[in-house]
Amino acid sequence: MKENKAKTISAELLKVGETAVWLNPDERERLKEAMTKEDVRMLIKDGIIKKKKKNLQSKAGARILAEKKAKGRKKGRGKRTGTKKSRTPKKENWIKNVRAQRKALNELKESGVPLKKPARKIYEMIKGGYFKGKKYVKAMVEGESKWVVVQHIK
Repeated sequence: MKENKAKTISAELLKVGETAVWLNPDERERLKEAMTKEDVRMLIKDGIIKKKKKNLQSKAGARILAEKKAKGRKKGRGKRTGTKKSRTPKKENWIKNVRAQRKALNELKESGVPLKKPARKIYEMIKGGYFKGKKYVKAMVEGESKWVVVQHIK
């Protein structure tokens, strides 16, 4: 049978498109001898007709890059697009900061350190955005006034 007819039949059998079928150019005589669908099946079995592999992009490089980024590499100034606020939203930063401050307050309460102000009052101050970070909460509790800085809200 003709090559294009063999290609059509084999594409149907292999469940792929005609462009994804490979015919061995060295075995053209055997292709011409084939008459039925069963003959084409035998050619597929013998490896004269094969399904072409899809040319997919390798993920190896992407995996290596992801590993490096997980370690903290490849995140320098030149790689950044978008503002600091767009890369990590303001609210996310706020939540992280407040949770850390509350955790620090609880640790101080449980350790039995005498508090300068009632814990509830400090908790409310945390909620109100009075402290920049954990360090300032600890300074308030321990009474180091030079560390207590009011956070200016813009």
